[in-house]
Amino acid sequence: MREIEVNKITDEVARICIEANLELSNEMVSCINSAKDSEKNSLAKQILGQLQENMDIAKEDKIPICQDTGMAVFFVEIGQDVHITGGSLTDAINEGVRRGYTDGYLRKSVVKDPLIRENTKDNTPAIIHYDIVPGDSLKITVTPKGFGSENMSKLVMLKPADGIEGVKKVVIDAAKDAGPNACPPFVIGVGIGGDFELVAKLAKKALTREPGSHNETEYVADLEKELLETINSLDIGPAGLGGDTTALAVNIETYPTHIAGLPVAVNMCCHVDRHKTVIL
Repeated sequence: MREIEVNKITDEVARICIEANLELSNEMVSCINSAKDSEKNSLAKQILGQLQENMDIAKEDKIPICQDTGMAVFFVEIGQDVHITGGSLTDAINEGVRRGYTDGYLRKSVVKDPLIRENTKDNTPAIIHYDIVPGDSLKITVTPKGFGSENMSKLVMLKPADGIEGVKKVVIDAAKDAGPNACPPFVIGVGIGGDFELVAKLAKKALTREPGSHNETEYVADLEKELLETINSLDIGPAGLGGDTTALAVNIETYPTHIAGLPVAVNMCCHVDRHKTVIL
């Protein structure tokens, strides 16, 4: 049994909350650079250049890539041979969010009650998804999620007879409906299967995959490529002003489901697809 002290967890969570908001992954940066190089629309190419400049300024000046520093969402994989000592794991993560968003001067966007709307002033509580896995390590991934794109997401309970064409329609319609409101170019996370609540988690977790990676199931990988091509033909383009680059990636995750259902969730994300992982 390996012990991990909660103070170490808090320190690392605070660090990755700040870093995720200041700098995109190398894969995301490369994806945007490649999109600019291949973009044929002159205005779209100019906008992609502005996105590059914004990323460079954020990295150099250590300021957020986007003013909406999001609600902190975590995917936590806990090795079954790990023992957390010194307190609660959930409390340790929330304390890390509190410190990260306060010390990093990141915008606090969480309200205590969804209807009364009083700001918690420290961006807590976080949304935390736990999975128990083999091993003696603790893997923590944060994905700060802004709500300009989150608000354009969809969950649809299709009938099995709707099949793959029904799934395609849900994803494409979500991109069309999002238009400029979700700050394109998008990264689109798609969940297929499971049940009502799991399919949304699948779609959110899909956003933590790097662009250019594909689902290990061949037909799902082919579907990712087909949807990306179709969505990029919609001429929504960067900032919704037209062009070849409406989406940077379509990432799909699947799970077994009930014989009577075909749940589909589409989690829209802007080009600032932020995520950072630490393994303890």
